[in-house]
Amino acid sequence: MNISVIGTGYVGSVSGACLADFGNNVVCVDRDAAKIEALKNGVIPLFEPGLDEVICRNVRTRRLRFSTDLAESVRDADAVFIAVGTPPTKDGSADLRYVEAAAREIGRNIVRYTVVVDKSTVPIGTGRKVAGWIQEELSLRDGNAAKTPFDVVSNPEFLREGAAVYDFTHPDRVVIGASNEKARAIMKEIYRPLYLNETPYIETDLESAEMIKYASNAFLAMKITFINEIANLCEKCGANVKDAAKAIGRDGRIGGKFLHPGPGYGGSCFPKDTAALAQIARTYGETLSLVEATIAANERQKTRMVDKIIAELGGEKNVTGRTVAILGLAFKQNTDDMRESPAIAICEGLAAKGVRLRVFDPEAMREAEWRLASIRDSVIFCADEYTAAEGASATVIVTPWNQFRNLDLARLKTAMRGDVSTTLPRADEKCCFFDLRNIYKRADVESAGFAYFGVGM
Repeated sequence: MNISVIGTGYVGSVSGACLADFGNNVVCVDRDAAKIEALKNGVIPLFEPGLDEVICRNVRTRRLRFSTDLAESVRDADAVFIAVGTPPTKDGSADLRYVEAAAREIGRNIVRYTVVVDKSTVPIGTGRKVAGWIQEELSLRDGNAAKTPFDVVSNPEFLREGAAVYDFTHPDRVVIGASNEKARAIMKEIYRPLYLNETPYIETDLESAEMIKYASNAFLAMKITFINEIANLCEKCGANVKDAAKAIGRDGRIGGKFLHPGPGYGGSCFPKDTAALAQIARTYGETLSLVEATIAANERQKTRMVDKIIAELGGEKNVTGRTVAILGLAFKQNTDDMRESPAIAICEGLAAKGVRLRVFDPEAMREAEWRLASIRDSVIFCADEYTAAEGASATVIVTPWNQFRNLDLARLKTAMRGDVSTTLPRADEKCCFFDLRNIYKRADVESAGFAYFGVGM
């Protein structure tokens, strides 16, 4: 199959590379000439484990190429994937301007039957709008071009940042929302290598496929928020959330995934998609009370982490000028993505109380420089985790990178030794260790001389 992928962001680059790896001929298109030139030279604009290998392999075999010429790529394609951004607007709804622009460009350039695939996360009903935008552009063309046939398909992505290549090539399911068998057959041919894994296909209509994406993400966000709220209660009543989560997850009706308490969810999907789904419901006169509560509770969870740290450092009157080391800035491990990361809220909250921050992340430091620009005077960007801990009163693990899971606690303790805000470090001051991902055993941390604080214990 000849495939065009419009957009070389996270979804577009992963989808394009993996579709080429399936044996298709793929061209990834973007208007950003600098990004396309970088991709042509093997420079990947985002951090995603394994993606560079897939791209380089398929560029070498000429199954994958990059271009700024959307018109040419569309004319040659059997299927065109729309993988552009749908950023949130002020009311939480998805901004469809880039989807509309792509659809209209497709309508101006297709020359034969084409399957147009919505890969972007879009509100329910967008597939019909895409078809309308394409048809409007076709109607402006001359002669037989105005009658060029096409179908619109909804094929939502379910990629986890940090494991996207694996998720694309080993999906739990492939959702195909289409109105006729011809379009479905082409989509199955595109994904034919997945038959080897016996991947199930969910064949449905456009609106249902669009709903599946939003509902899936909203449910996972609720699951995370549920265990976070149980963790908060555990702290008050003396229970251990790790034991509770383990037992809850053993129930086959529930499952153990996404039952790991922490500082709240972030990233490009859950915050945006829950807000969009809630807004979609409001436009239909419905209220998704569980989703609305999830959004509010997730924001509270981030603030709760700030309050926890300040309280253990002696309260608001005693934290001004104190130093805190923040380990992990990306919203999760194995990505450089800081969109809606809990680390942003935690850093901003601490800085607002006069805390000095020393921060480190293995991959997100470049993005952190502008994400934390508003508190730049309160932040020192460090070369590694031990440098970040120098002179700090507390070390806070926000993102559970593997290299943070087995820290040399003795070395960390030596680096901290109190607070750099004083002329001499206060050797008698307790060194606080905030494990916001519960990746350490309390006994191990306390035996190294730290005061240990987890989540829900």
